[in-house]
Amino acid sequence: MSVSFEVAAAEVRDALTDASRGLVEREAMVELVALSAVAGEHLLVVGPPGTAKSEAVRRTARALGGGYFEYLLGRFTEPSEIFGPVDLRKLREGRVETETAGMLPEAEVAFLDEVFLGSTAILNTLLGLLNERTFRRGHTRIQCPLRVCVGASNALPEDDALAAFADRFLARIFVEPVPDPRLEELLEGGASLWADAAPRVASLESLDVVAHAARGADLGPVRPHLAQALRTLRAAGIALSDRRAVKVQRLVAAAAALAGRTTPGVADLWPLVYAVPTKEAQALARDVLRDVLSASENPALPAAALEASAGPLARAQRIAQAGHALLAARPEDGDAVAAWRLKLEGVAREMDAGFAPEALPEALRALRGAVAAVLEDASTRAA
Repeated sequence: MSVSFEVAAAEVRDALTDASRGLVEREAMVELVALSAVAGEHLLVVGPPGTAKSEAVRRTARALGGGYFEYLLGRFTEPSEIFGPVDLRKLREGRVETETAGMLPEAEVAFLDEVFLGSTAILNTLLGLLNERTFRRGHTRIQCPLRVCVGASNALPEDDALAAFADRFLARIFVEPVPDPRLEELLEGGASLWADAAPRVASLESLDVVAHAARGADLGPVRPHLAQALRTLRAAGIALSDRRAVKVQRLVAAAAALAGRTTPGVADLWPLVYAVPTKEAQALARDVLRDVLSASENPALPAAALEASAGPLARAQRIAQAGHALLAARPEDGDAVAAWRLKLEGVAREMDAGFAPEALPEALRALRGAVAAVLEDASTRAA
């Protein structure tokens, strides 16, 4: 591989920053798509319609590069709409072959909305594709390049058969409409998505480099901490199947690799929360794992790490990312400058409210000084 691990991780990190810009309250979802892609696992998004689920996946797919497939499933969706039509020329010769060009079997990133509405034929074929990256239909047998499939639904299925299928999605995130205090940000961010500015795009080669590092990560040092966290969850009545407990190691390794670390540590245990199956159990997991999650931090996935852990280091990184982006986007227009300055003051207040001056994390020290200098300069000019 011609791209170094450090360069590849930075390239993916920059692409994710651009992909999440303008997506209010969906930054964690963008980051989890990338985390799942590096880990080689799948993500389930649960939330009401109209909450930008498809837009978040679409933007992440563009950021990561490669082929993308998206489809809204319904009760009457035919397998050919997902996997491709039967090749009629081969059918005349007595062979059932599928033309997969442009369809799910040839995609690197896939998004299936209302995934649990698929027919038995679709879900059975999907099982093999998700688990083994193999598409089987008639005489067709092909290996699929799928990195991650994102399934979306309004709610978790209650049917036992569908619940077993849902278990193939290791990571889960539950989304809600943007809360009232952030409606202005929603409107501004939504309007910014109409702009034609070209976001940075990571190459599939860079994604492969990071994924290769994750697969080769030494999980030995962090494994006892993970096992203890799993025991804590069991004691609280949160049971993860053996399969999910084993596979969560892939998410931990991927989180470390995206952060530029080749050896995962306690700071990378936060993906465990997203492997917990239900929204209520995830909330309980955050509470009972509060001590171990306090060390969580990830410069590449700050929103996902913060949402999982609510830890101080993760919160500091999220503030630092937002503050540096704000400083870099200083406007020229007078009215716009006033609004920009108010946002900077909000960043300063958030830092001061969350951290004592003597306990300011490293990620915020330089930012605090830069913000203070800008605000002081603005006050001097106004006087």
